[in-house]
Amino acid sequence: MKYAFPEDELRPLLCKPLTRNDSNPAHVELNDPLGNYSVTLIDTLSTLAILASSPSPSKDGRNRELQDFQDAIAALILLYGDGKKDRGGQGLRGRGFDVDSKVQVFETTIRGVGGLLSAHLFAIGELPIKGYDPTEQEKDGRWGIFWKNGIIYDGQLLRLALDLATRLLPAFSTPTGIPYPRVNLRRGIPFYENSPLNTDAEHGQCLVGEKGPADSTESCAAGAGSLVLEFTTLSRLTGDDRFERLAKRAFWAIWERRSRAGLIGSSIDPETGQWISPVTGIGAGIDSFFEYAFKSQILLSGISFDATNYSIDSPEAFGAAWQEVHASIKRHIYRGHSFHHPHYIQVDLHTGAMRAFWLDSLAAFYPGLLAFSGELEEAIEAHLVYSALWTRFSSLPERWSTATGNIEHGLTWWPGRPEFIESTWYIYRATKDPWYLHVAEMVMRDLKRRCWTRCGWAGLQDVRSGQQSDRMESFFLGETVKYLHLLYDEAHPLNHLDEPFVFSTEGHPLILPKSFRRKPQHTATPTKVNTTDVVAIPTIPSSVSQAVCPLPPPMLPLSISATAARQDIFHAASLVRLHLMPKIGVAESPILEFTNDHPSVSQPDLVSPTNYTYYPWTLPPELIPANATSSKLTSRNTFDLSFPTLPNMVMNAAVLQRSSEGILINSVSGLRLGMVREPTPRFPGQPVPDEFFRVYAVSNVALGRDEKVFLSESSINGFNPIDPHFSKIRDTEMLDLVLDLPINEKDLGKAVNADGTVEQSILQFASQLFTNAHSNDAKVDGSNLMSSLLRGLSDMKSLFSDSDLDSNASASASLSSSSSASASASSLPTSQSLPVIRSLLPAILPVGPGAAPLPNVPDSTGDLDLDWNSIYVTDTLCESPLPASVVRSHQVLVVKRGGCSFSDKLQNVPSFPPGASALQLVVVVSYSEQQDEPMGMRMGSGYAGGRDGRDDGFGEEGLVRPLLDKMQKTPAGMPRPHPLSMVMVGGGDETWEMLGRAKAVGVKRRYHFVSQGLKISNLFAL
Repeated sequence: MKYAFPEDELRPLLCKPLTRNDSNPAHVELNDPLGNYSVTLIDTLSTLAILASSPSPSKDGRNRELQDFQDAIAALILLYGDGKKDRGGQGLRGRGFDVDSKVQVFETTIRGVGGLLSAHLFAIGELPIKGYDPTEQEKDGRWGIFWKNGIIYDGQLLRLALDLATRLLPAFSTPTGIPYPRVNLRRGIPFYENSPLNTDAEHGQCLVGEKGPADSTESCAAGAGSLVLEFTTLSRLTGDDRFERLAKRAFWAIWERRSRAGLIGSSIDPETGQWISPVTGIGAGIDSFFEYAFKSQILLSGISFDATNYSIDSPEAFGAAWQEVHASIKRHIYRGHSFHHPHYIQVDLHTGAMRAFWLDSLAAFYPGLLAFSGELEEAIEAHLVYSALWTRFSSLPERWSTATGNIEHGLTWWPGRPEFIESTWYIYRATKDPWYLHVAEMVMRDLKRRCWTRCGWAGLQDVRSGQQSDRMESFFLGETVKYLHLLYDEAHPLNHLDEPFVFSTEGHPLILPKSFRRKPQHTATPTKVNTTDVVAIPTIPSSVSQAVCPLPPPMLPLSISATAARQDIFHAASLVRLHLMPKIGVAESPILEFTNDHPSVSQPDLVSPTNYTYYPWTLPPELIPANATSSKLTSRNTFDLSFPTLPNMVMNAAVLQRSSEGILINSVSGLRLGMVREPTPRFPGQPVPDEFFRVYAVSNVALGRDEKVFLSESSINGFNPIDPHFSKIRDTEMLDLVLDLPINEKDLGKAVNADGTVEQSILQFASQLFTNAHSNDAKVDGSNLMSSLLRGLSDMKSLFSDSDLDSNASASASLSSSSSASASASSLPTSQSLPVIRSLLPAILPVGPGAAPLPNVPDSTGDLDLDWNSIYVTDTLCESPLPASVVRSHQVLVVKRGGCSFSDKLQNVPSFPPGASALQLVVVVSYSEQQDEPMGMRMGSGYAGGRDGRDDGFGEEGLVRPLLDKMQKTPAGMPRPHPLSMVMVGGGDETWEMLGRAKAVGVKRRYHFVSQGLKISNLFAL
């Protein structure tokens, strides 16, 4: 206030204000958050309110911090008015925030709008200030809360927040609902020519010659999707629903564009909705999207919403989105104990493959979010890395590489970010472990030693040398100081507030008044859901449990800190290379010359022994148990499988081809498969999980966890079938039924993507598909080349679906019919001119005394005719035997599961003489409610289900091996001389009807590869 107010920020080295750089619009690091509207004061209002609950001693008994809070509001009103339309709305600097400044929508929302809203909630008593009891009253014709400084508070901050947020609304005029990154607070968005606001010549906002140079449309997921808390609070307090509606629309527009891996990208184009960067993680550009997914569930809990828009308005929808995205992060971005110590890396947005090893300081928020959402163990693990990193650098560099142990790309600065302190506060509130108080003490001492200046607090330009930067960001007082204060003020009312309040990503407490929660106007489960919504409510994967508030970790006997006694505490120190740091002598500090012999400065403030593996350096030795032990570092068991270079073979682009599901290998000459040994997921009844190899790299191409590797048949011809390092084994549990299904023009339309394109993975093999189409002319209408080509597309797509059932589910869904299946295949259309599409249906083989091997028929591959073309579908086959004529004239029998045992169903099949036209295979169709996964019986290889792990109904997820508990018998009770082959499929009525429509059926056996006696889980033979 002394050196910079009313400007935006302070230059603490020169003791001067810091303002926008209007002469250089490209200086977005400065211009995006600074809008010439006193940003630091607005961002600090909630901090002043929090400090008011812990007033410093005063001889006259006054609460000077509360007075500072109210005086700051008075100064703001004097400059920008009271937000009204009359004369009081005019301030010394303008009417509201009518300034000619192009600012970032996200930064203005979280700092400006959020700061004003939070201060308003403190001012009216919805957020607590100890000893402050605001009461509205009327005096001299004025109604409001009367303060001692002469201000009659009647919602001035709320009206100013409405004014500022209204000036941001033009940015939401995009085709996708994702807001543009920037807006001019006075002129709107004349620099985005493609906005609907600027394409209407008659009613558009731009005048001739006003557009000026175009601005970049690139936005980030965090900036576009992290507006729900502030805008929902504003809408509920003012009754103007535009803000809540637009913020939620932007959030779900980002969400629906998540990748197949369930990941959110870092940068996106609001005009096209296309991701710009292929690399993602949990830090810069993405961070607060995850935060707002979870916190929106809390803020919205108990308030009314439109039940017909359940999928975008309900708190449950946001909670499910958090659960789903957390599961994707844990699967693809999280690196567990086998990587030295758990941490998070940067991965490919679409596949989850590793792309970079750096940690950024913004990602330090994530342990706090994990603790807040109930994932306490993961939070503690992640926080240890940042605690060790702070111990090493006495701050956090912008990026640090776990691979090299050095700062990444020269990003050496730390601008006073609060994320690490924020996480420390969240975990301390969840555990009450004194470890985190000593971490905060380390931070405070390092701040005093390295960042204190005569006029304020500086950031660090280089965390290694301690070089200061001449800028005090508004968030230092708005967040960093706030969380440090709350860590040590145990009695603060916010530390004990049992209400659904949240801190925004800028550290502003927000809550919706109790009056909004008295009479909720919805039920927990809506009776009607709007099926025309842009997105569907996220479904929590079956592998993710509902988060609960866990108990703090148990402490060892006679110990004080459970964290200090952890066996992996020094794993994080080893990852950060603390043991390699040189000893640092007594460091000079600018605080010395101003605080000589001052009681608040001690020797540890001036010396930080950051060379020690022991951390934080402020931790008293007595907090480490005398008998504490450190566990052995877990080694990552990797194995490289290298193939010899074959004569006359040259590595080229055609050797490796990428599809939507993985990598196709056309030649193994000179190839290297990098494999890692991993345990299979543990299920009930499996105390000791099996292990398998997973291919994580093909030569120098990294793979995601769910990507597959396909070997063409020609690439493995001539290999020794009993080579212990690489053997091809037939799967004894799973196979695929190959179906030729009739298809019409409506189904052809469904075979193409919604945007009229075909998947890239299929287009890559277009030349082969045209060959398939030409060879199919005898089977399909020769004049309909498109039908034939699409059939070839299906054939090729099926090749990439040996274990992943997405394509099968979509094809099956496209081909389903609303009409019920006929009791006999003879009633189906028989015209050979109908085009067909070939699809795969996963099937599981039975076990038990009555199980019989499959008929000795070749695999149905390529474009060959399928073996069986007479199909009979019936019900459960439990009441009476089939007519003898059926089994003599039909090769495939389809029955429904249930009603009786599998053995009883087979007993109702009459005896018959074997023959090519007689019964060859019995297919049992299972229903979702019957796929119950008994203990120890979960079968199938590979990852089943969609991108979020949901079972599509056709998937292997939930299929169990049928038990034929007795030898097969005839209806007369005699042993069957020729046992029947049987398989079971999923999908219920849809599959049953599809099999009834099939023109032909074949089988395609599955094969997998084994190395050193372990299965290679994601390597498949075509």
